[in-house]
Amino acid sequence: MSLKTLARGALSLAALAGALLPVAVQAQAANEQFIPLLVYRTGQFAPLGMPWADGKQDYLKLVNARDGGVNGVKLAFEECETAYDAAKGVECYERLKGKGGGASGFDTQSTGITFAVTDKAFVDKVVVETPGYGLSQSADGTVFEWNFPLLGTYWTAADVMLQDIAKKEKGSLKGKKIALVYHDSPYGKEPIPLIQKRAAAEGFEVLLYPVTPPGVEQKSTWLQIRQQRPDYVLFWSAGVMTPAGIREAQASGYPREKIYAIWWAGSDHDVKDIGAGAKGYNAITLHNSSAKDKVHDELKKFVYDKGQGTGPATGLGAIAHTRGMMISMLQVEAIRTAQEKFGKGKVMTPEQVRWGFENLNLTADRLKALGFGEVMRPVQTSCANHMGTDWARIVQWDGAKWNLASDWYQSDKTHIDPLVKEYAAKYAKDKNLKPRSCG
Repeated sequence: MSLKTLARGALSLAALAGALLPVAVQAQAANEQFIPLLVYRTGQFAPLGMPWADGKQDYLKLVNARDGGVNGVKLAFEECETAYDAAKGVECYERLKGKGGGASGFDTQSTGITFAVTDKAFVDKVVVETPGYGLSQSADGTVFEWNFPLLGTYWTAADVMLQDIAKKEKGSLKGKKIALVYHDSPYGKEPIPLIQKRAAAEGFEVLLYPVTPPGVEQKSTWLQIRQQRPDYVLFWSAGVMTPAGIREAQASGYPREKIYAIWWAGSDHDVKDIGAGAKGYNAITLHNSSAKDKVHDELKKFVYDKGQGTGPATGLGAIAHTRGMMISMLQVEAIRTAQEKFGKGKVMTPEQVRWGFENLNLTADRLKALGFGEVMRPVQTSCANHMGTDWARIVQWDGAKWNLASDWYQSDKTHIDPLVKEYAAKYAKDKNLKPRSCG
């Protein structure tokens, strides 16, 4: 059976699974905080989308079951299927933005959907929360008042990958060839400006290889790579594109230890079926989302052992599932932070929740108390900085499991900060927005 046939089968199974799953809706009372859940359990990215969506919903269930909500305010939620389609994502956004007195923020699960709803969020005054994806320039809170690319952006990821490669190359990338194999979409194109800026400054060559979605057919791409012989490949993939690319790298003889994958292409499901064939494959983590901590034990105790889990219990601790929990945790803590200012035990308005996102201060002690001490490092946001602190590590697949392959990294602000300012200023000019003062 061909790879193409297998991939089509996987997509069909994912679509069937999505169709059979009940729509996740929790009936909302007047004193409940509403959180919309945009998901893609179907479509080309379903293998990533399902555990991600499960993790988001599971953490909300945990907060309700373990804590009785946020200071007594229960969390209500509703899933809306986007299939990673921007038009469907906008439909979900429009349908859910005003529900329950106003949505507590949208994790769109898609860079393309983020592009589509960002302009609307300014008008609707609704938070767009995009941890580890979305518009990299939206870290600038003076322009993007309603966007929060928390924990890190695609510019963070590309920069850290290049830092780790430089470390292996005795501190210099001069004269090297770095290839970017990317999903030909806003998601895949996002790291290009940062990579090109660093290449100009450090004297390495960039080779760009766009892959037409869904990315099942990559044979010609990896044949070109075999001919051009780049020193390293940065792999901006997700869903069915990821195992297809790893298998083509294997078939073409390209060393997997020379491949660095974005965090959405570095989950358990991406490599498990390939096993030893993916040995050496590197991926970047969002903070340390490959770790397990107390939150996983509590989720099992309070939710899964009671038969209330969203997905299979075997998914607990999987990287994509943990990232989903991280995203919901940030949203819950923004609500909690808002309550500290506007009233404990009260339902927060969308504008109050935005204030909470902008004033997050998750210390090491707080993260430990939440059960995320091993998963995340401290994060603090501000009026000007909507990303907070970006931390990342490199993990490597050994044929059976992921292992940490680096110490902690942060992005080099030398290149990123000017790029954020440049692209944010361009956005403000194009949209006729006046940046606010954060004095």
